[in-house]
Amino acid sequence: MGLVGSLQLVLLLASTSTAAGLNIPLEVEQPPTIITHTSGPIVALPFDNTITIRCEARGNPPPEYRWTKDGEDFVPPYVTTDHPGGTFELHNKGLQAFQGKYRCYASNELGTAMTEEIELRVPSMPKFPKEFNFPVVVKEGEPIVLECNPPEGMAPRQIYWMSSDLKHIEQDERVSMGIDGNLYFSNALQNDSRADYCCFAHFSKIRTIVQKTQMAVVVKSLKPGNESTDAADNATQARPARRPSLLLPSGVQTEKVLLKGENLQLECIPQGYPTPTVKWMKMGDKLPLRTQLNNFGKLLFISSVDESDGGKYMCKGQNPAGEVVHYFDVIVEDPPKWETEPPQSQLTVIGTDVHIKCSVSGKPPPDITWRRNGDLFRDDLGSNNKQVFDDTLVFLNAGAQDSAVYQCEASNTHGSILANINVMVMNMAPRILTRDFQEYAVVRGKDVVMNCSVFSSPPPNISWVKDETLEIVKGERFSDFGGSLKIFSAEKSDSGKYLCVASNTEGNSSVAAILDVKDSTKIVHPPQDMRIISGTTAQLTCQAEVDKSLRDAFEVVWRKDGEEIPLSSEENPRFFHVSDGMLQIMSVNLDDQGSYMCIARTILDEDNATALLTVLDVPDAPKNLEILELKSQRNVCLSWVPGSDHNSSVTEFIVEYEESQWEPGRWKELKKVAGNQATAEVALQGDLNYQFRVYAVNVVGPGPPSEPTERYKTPPAAPEKNPENIKIQGPLPHQLDISWEPLLPMEHNGPGLEYKVSYRKLGVEDVWKEHLVKRHSFVVRNTSTFIPFEIKIQSRNSHGWGPDPKVVTGYSGEDVPTAAPRDVAVEVINTTVLRVSWTPAPPATVRGHLGGYDVHWLRKRSWLEPNKILDDRKTLSFPGKRTLAIVPGLEPFSEYMLTVNVFNKKGNGPNSDPVTFNTPEGAPEQVPILTASNAQKDSVLLVWAPPRETNGILTGYLLQHHLATGAQRSNFLTHGWFIGTMCAVALLTLVALMACFVRRNQGGKYAVKEREDRHCDVESQGMNDDTFCEYSDGEEKPLKGGSLLSLTGDEALGDSVSRDSMADYGNVGREFNEDGSFIGEYSGFTHRGSVSEPSGPQPVTA
Repeated sequence: MGLVGSLQLVLLLASTSTAAGLNIPLEVEQPPTIITHTSGPIVALPFDNTITIRCEARGNPPPEYRWTKDGEDFVPPYVTTDHPGGTFELHNKGLQAFQGKYRCYASNELGTAMTEEIELRVPSMPKFPKEFNFPVVVKEGEPIVLECNPPEGMAPRQIYWMSSDLKHIEQDERVSMGIDGNLYFSNALQNDSRADYCCFAHFSKIRTIVQKTQMAVVVKSLKPGNESTDAADNATQARPARRPSLLLPSGVQTEKVLLKGENLQLECIPQGYPTPTVKWMKMGDKLPLRTQLNNFGKLLFISSVDESDGGKYMCKGQNPAGEVVHYFDVIVEDPPKWETEPPQSQLTVIGTDVHIKCSVSGKPPPDITWRRNGDLFRDDLGSNNKQVFDDTLVFLNAGAQDSAVYQCEASNTHGSILANINVMVMNMAPRILTRDFQEYAVVRGKDVVMNCSVFSSPPPNISWVKDETLEIVKGERFSDFGGSLKIFSAEKSDSGKYLCVASNTEGNSSVAAILDVKDSTKIVHPPQDMRIISGTTAQLTCQAEVDKSLRDAFEVVWRKDGEEIPLSSEENPRFFHVSDGMLQIMSVNLDDQGSYMCIARTILDEDNATALLTVLDVPDAPKNLEILELKSQRNVCLSWVPGSDHNSSVTEFIVEYEESQWEPGRWKELKKVAGNQATAEVALQGDLNYQFRVYAVNVVGPGPPSEPTERYKTPPAAPEKNPENIKIQGPLPHQLDISWEPLLPMEHNGPGLEYKVSYRKLGVEDVWKEHLVKRHSFVVRNTSTFIPFEIKIQSRNSHGWGPDPKVVTGYSGEDVPTAAPRDVAVEVINTTVLRVSWTPAPPATVRGHLGGYDVHWLRKRSWLEPNKILDDRKTLSFPGKRTLAIVPGLEPFSEYMLTVNVFNKKGNGPNSDPVTFNTPEGAPEQVPILTASNAQKDSVLLVWAPPRETNGILTGYLLQHHLATGAQRSNFLTHGWFIGTMCAVALLTLVALMACFVRRNQGGKYAVKEREDRHCDVESQGMNDDTFCEYSDGEEKPLKGGSLLSLTGDEALGDSVSRDSMADYGNVGREFNEDGSFIGEYSGFTHRGSVSEPSGPQPVTA
């Protein structure tokens, strides 16, 4: 019969109880449903303190529990409060009394559910019984069986045969242990006799080993009258052949029944002499490919058998005396199991037919037992609406009284299975379980489901309407989702109030739902991929826009390679979550490299963005550094495997070396190679014990070095270079000092380093004078003064000479010059500067490298005070080879004496013959004071002081004036002091003019050289490159010179006044040495002259 009107339930987001496929909200009254229980069997271990047996069910009203043990009511001694429902505990003490099979029953007023049987096994501690074993006495060639009879205990169990000194009994085709633990001898030998055969049983799960009392075996010899014949004699003694027979199993045929999935073990242990061999076969078929033959061919093993492995197997034991066979009937069976799934609980309306089908399989076929609320089910005598057809229970025209929990239990010899089937027969108006006015929030563009969980019988019709329009909600974006309303890609206009209306034949009901569509969360400034150097700080930004109403629930979470980063915690002290979602990583290292995901999320949605952080670091150390010899032992090739460049390409590799003889432990650079190379060819020095290492360099910096190579010893050789930086000096006049930079210790290339110093006079001698020295200096004595020599220095050691040396040139010691310059002449250029020329001293008299010339001059007297003798001496040095010089800083109108000498490093030569000369008059200095007084209508008195230095014989004063403005004149001329001063000045002016005419144009030419019309000659103007000098003076005096200034500062009339000064000769006056001496170059001047008749305005008359 078909099941009519099966009920469809709409159950969403409600706490439900599950009864084999039937989901009923827990708010609805319903019979119990077992939700968890302990599956048997339970094996109690000795070290378990407690055993917990669980049973938990759901129902409405809440169920009550009871237990049975071996079919009898059982009251648990300890009902735990730590576990809900009917769970109880058993303590280890006295646990043996609780061994048995248990069932749990959960009941309320609507029915009773029950569990399968839960078996509790309490194994006793295994031990062998105390016994006395008599010796086993056999004759040679007879079989022996030593019985172990191990005790039962917690599986797994392993059996061992050993001697009293715990050495394993050796097993082979003749002697082996069976599955039962006994030790079998196919035939006895004399050396099998011993008194300490021991059987050990090991129970690994309970960590226990037990031992049986040791047994003795005595093998009697076949040779009459000799009980102690040794094994060697036995080997030669002819034993009678024995026909094979089976020690195990007994009989001709054995039936072997096992469950599908178990391992098949068939064993045949024969006896006889010679030792029989065992062969296996499957009758009518081949042995499965999974077949294994163990225990020297006596044990057939097939893992995880199925129906195809069933059938008849045969073992055959044979030797030259005959054979024996045994047959095994292997039967593979199954415990009960559901063919598809357990029968399902049912909810139906009154008046329908109910069918419960219990489809099971197994071998042998299971027996099915039906129960109602835990009691064996019988057809009601007074009712014919319940019928049992083998595996099917049928209710015709079911009513409310048929509601109950029905149990179907299927069992065979290998076990049982049980199912609880809740059957509920009722009529009920819709009951909406979803809360009224439930609020829902969703972001724009996302899907949302508004729930409407309804329970009713028969099933309800459910519809949704929007409150504003009361129209049924429909369209492409709206879908019925099991009675709930699903909106796809929500829009702002979807916000509002909705109604869920449920109805069936028994009535109707409705609830309201409120939907609020919010703006989505969006990352507007995602993190960017970045490359950063290890040890610096990385900052990843993540700024997002979020709906204002969700800001309180907004957060930014960071993940690295899929795992969330706990921020500001002890686990990650370097990670900080800064404001606006920024992630800051302090002291970045290589472990920080990876993919970083920023997740901006609220309770409704989230957005994410990913950035790749690449950490740049120094390269790893190269690996596998090896040395390969090339043409010789001193030319090798280094090869290596580069390490990781840590995201920054290697720019170069640096090869370093360390040698143990001269500077052990100090590493030095040997060679650089490009970053795309992994080899380097290097030339090595001789007689050194090298180690090499390599490190890589990238833009971040140098990486760590590789592991050093093994020591590499180079053979000694002759030096490959000669000394460098040879210095030749002559500290004494008749001596030549030679020194050089010695070879570095590692450049010796071998022991016994010394130097050959060779020298000869340049251009005079052909034969080299040679000396061998070990130091790095040599002195040649008794040489002529300042003679050029050729010198060469060659290195050598015990293994040969270095290369041919280069020849250098040097001079022997210097001495002071012996001759003075000749033909010294001077030319006065102006009042303070003169030109000096001379003929150089002969080169041979210089006796050294020419340093230059010193010019000395002495101011003997000033012609203003001719009777006063002066001793004002000065010197200028002019370096280099030259024949003339410009001498500045002279005083006008004076008599001088001048000498010249040559100098070298050793000192000054003699002075030349002195030259005497005079300097002409110069222009007087400026009038220091000028005052005006006694101003009248047409006169004024001027008074002034004479100049501090007249630089010659003063001949008069030039007075210049011009008319002032009216206001100036009025203010100026009314002062009495001005009128008086002007009168005095006028008087002095007349006196001065008279003296001027007398002394006019004084001056003249000197015996040294005629002055050429107040201008420098062409030669003096070309001396710029030869006039650099050092000027030394005992006193710091200003350079003389100047010009008269007009009363009003007007310089228009100054061209007629002598302005001789150092400024007329190039850059004079601009550079001085630190000691105040003058340095400069001189060239022609612009103009110069003596005092002349004024050509400007007329002199003032008083």
